[in-house]
Amino acid sequence: MKPWNRSSALTILPLLLGVLAFFMVIGPRALDPQNIAWLSEGDPATHYLGWVFFRQSPWTFPLGLNPSYGMELGSAIIFSDSNPLLALLFKPFNAWLPETFQYFGLWLLICFVLQAWFGWKLLGLITDNVVIRLLATGLLLFSPPMFVRAGGHLSLAGHFLLLAALYLALHPALQRRRLAWGCLLAATALVHAYLLVMVALIWFADLLGKVIFDRLTRRQGLIEFGGLFALVSVCCWQAGYFSIADGAGSGGFGFYRMNLLAPFDSDGWSQVLPDIRTGGGDYEGFNYFGLGVLMLLPLAAVAGLRGGISPRAALGERGWLVFAMIGLTLFALSHHIGVGTQTFNYPLPTFIERLASIFRASGRMFWPVFYAIELFLVYLLVRGFRAPVAMGLLALALVVQVADTHNGWAGLRASRMVAPASDWVSPMRDPFWNSAAGHYRNVRGLLPQNQPERWQAIADFAGTHGLKTDAVYMGRMSISALDKAQRVARHRLQTGEYEADSLYILDDEAQALAAKSVHSDSDLLTRVDDFVVLAPGWKRCQQCLPMIDEGRALASIALSRPGVVYTFDRKSRQLIKGWGAPEAWGTWSEGHDAEMALRVPAQAKSISIQALAFVMPPTLAQRVIVRLNGVEVLSTRLTAFQGNSLEIPLNEQVRQTLPEDGALRLELHLPDAVSPRSLGMSDDARIMGLGVKSVSVQ
Repeated sequence: MKPWNRSSALTILPLLLGVLAFFMVIGPRALDPQNIAWLSEGDPATHYLGWVFFRQSPWTFPLGLNPSYGMELGSAIIFSDSNPLLALLFKPFNAWLPETFQYFGLWLLICFVLQAWFGWKLLGLITDNVVIRLLATGLLLFSPPMFVRAGGHLSLAGHFLLLAALYLALHPALQRRRLAWGCLLAATALVHAYLLVMVALIWFADLLGKVIFDRLTRRQGLIEFGGLFALVSVCCWQAGYFSIADGAGSGGFGFYRMNLLAPFDSDGWSQVLPDIRTGGGDYEGFNYFGLGVLMLLPLAAVAGLRGGISPRAALGERGWLVFAMIGLTLFALSHHIGVGTQTFNYPLPTFIERLASIFRASGRMFWPVFYAIELFLVYLLVRGFRAPVAMGLLALALVVQVADTHNGWAGLRASRMVAPASDWVSPMRDPFWNSAAGHYRNVRGLLPQNQPERWQAIADFAGTHGLKTDAVYMGRMSISALDKAQRVARHRLQTGEYEADSLYILDDEAQALAAKSVHSDSDLLTRVDDFVVLAPGWKRCQQCLPMIDEGRALASIALSRPGVVYTFDRKSRQLIKGWGAPEAWGTWSEGHDAEMALRVPAQAKSISIQALAFVMPPTLAQRVIVRLNGVEVLSTRLTAFQGNSLEIPLNEQVRQTLPEDGALRLELHLPDAVSPRSLGMSDDARIMGLGVKSVSVQ
């Protein structure tokens, strides 16, 4: 096969493999640059919105600043995780791009193709057997940790950068090493800080080893170190890494760790191996090898013994690279070492812990070790068995790997193959919003914070209309800038003095303060689509849409307007007690009793609640008993998990209990509520009965 192996046509094989894997795991719809439906939830939403504001903003210096997305809170394209490499590439062509344009599907395709390409190149350092190289490349490609990131932190799916670093470090006769490492480090700096740390450590370990073993002179080593350090610094500066003076560190180091059992913990990604119970933040250290790779562990051990392979001979002059892998593993485990649900602690000096907190999700740092172990397993198989045997074992392992991880990547594909759309469904439907967009330049949240409630809807509204906003979700935010912005906001709420060019959207705390100080002669304070808005100067604006002003009479609980649907995917004063943390779809009850507060108009006839019911075997029904102001009005059994509608009548007895403001106390008794833990389903100890999605009054 050697003559064929030397043919340039072979380079197509890994590229085709990468494309095939992309269409299997992600699907074609993400490649449509005008399809943003699959980016509408979680972290991908801020990735996309960061790009929307960046493309609309004038050029800055440094180039990566994004002042419209965050305003005084400090913003750069790197902190919305919007992939500065592609953002800077596409921004010059903004005028020619369609109104809706995303490059994240293209990025995922690049990740799959280059993951296969650099895997192929790495395996070429081990064997020239085409079949073995292709099969082993498939194992490197079907990587659960990479697939998980393709579902959320899209830039972090760039694991090909780690394979490229390993390739450069392991290549025995690398030509133009400064150029190669410089290009890789610069590109990685423009993708993500976590990947940069891993790649930079591999480069530094390789450079140190080359100098110690006289492959490079000290002068050459210093020149390379100084030159590439300067290059990376410039790239980080231009991407906006240094745009916040503080706030780079964040709490969570030791919580977002890798569990020691992570390589064997499928966490729902295996059809064979069960989940292993671990700590709350260990999901950041998800590093499941897959059953196919795990099968190779004992076989590689046998191959190593058969081949009489000496670890020292295998490692050669790569000892410093091994030390780097050990260091990454220790950092991934953190100083709170988890073994299943058990944790063993050791102390760290405060300043070290503070430095480590910059990369608080330390569990990610195992990724280069993950791939190095896979490569070493293939090395042992190739050296210990004849080629046909190694091919058979790798073929079996690849088939098992793909089938075993199907649970995980099939769900990923489903989330990426949702019906395409060029816009998101917005809860801001009232004509007021279009009128406000023509009158104001900024949309501000009160009180300002990182990732406020409904930030995505607000930022989407601002981005769609070309406005600036501080309602954002950033990976890091300046602590001092946020503190100053909150002090300014509290002063405005106390005095009632607001910026004339800004529309304010208030949270519960700000709403109560604003109602006391609002200048009702000029400023509008009211609810629009379940958002509390304060519009400075609205009443004196001739072109602005007439609105009903609640002003100082604004109540903490909104008056439910007939036909308007109120969702519970956020914190709400309406949920008084017995409720858990809100989720993207709504809020689960916790315990056997829950209570919510409503205000209904005099003409209201019924209340409709759309809900989930926790009806898992052996609990196949949920009884629901409803009382309104102490009057029992409904008793029913729910037998379906989804699609439940509770139609609650407001009879004459209930009407007699209504005060003048229409206040209504809705009590839910859930005698069959139970926890997933008690059913042996998961570690979740919440007592769950009803998941409220929305409420409307008829």
